[in-house]
Amino acid sequence: MSQKRLYEIFYEVSRTVNSSLDPSEVLRRIAEQVTQAMGAKGCFIRLLDRSGSILKPAAYYGLSDRYAQKGVVEVAKSGLDREAFAGQVVQIKDACTDSRFQYGQEAATEGLASVLVAPMMLEGTRPIGVLRVYTAEQREFTADEIGFLQAIANISAIAIENARMHQTLKRQMELINAYDYQVFED
Repeated sequence: MSQKRLYEIFYEVSRTVNSSLDPSEVLRRIAEQVTQAMGAKGCFIRLLDRSGSILKPAAYYGLSDRYAQKGVVEVAKSGLDREAFAGQVVQIKDACTDSRFQYGQEAATEGLASVLVAPMMLEGTRPIGVLRVYTAEQREFTADEIGFLQAIANISAIAIENARMHQTLKRQMELINAYDYQVFED
């Protein structure tokens, strides 16, 4: 894919991030756009749970519901995600046989071959999730594709954090308004 096309898609994803404060909608659209931009089979965005040990499904595109619900992704058991959380984009040529990939048999059943994983980090050091791209054939990702995916993961992390802060502020305002209403009734 040409650099020009990657920049065009990056621009579209940036517009998507700014179009809504609903995290699930934003992530779903990002997964779709990344899949199409990279000519991939699918994309999966997983976010860390509160304990920081489990990656929970947040959005996916191009993958079956069966694959998306295949089981718990534990960071401790996924060498792939541990490497990503060290701050690097990780590439696996054959997910079906690479020991770093936790669900190789399920990947084979789904028809997946190669995987590219970018960490979603806040402030450059705090992981909040991963953005994974899957192909149907074994593939070596280019430097441009790796840089593109990391840039998308970075803006996705910011979008998630902004949406979370917005939801927190909204809940606080609702509590304040409910309290104010009670005070005036007394």
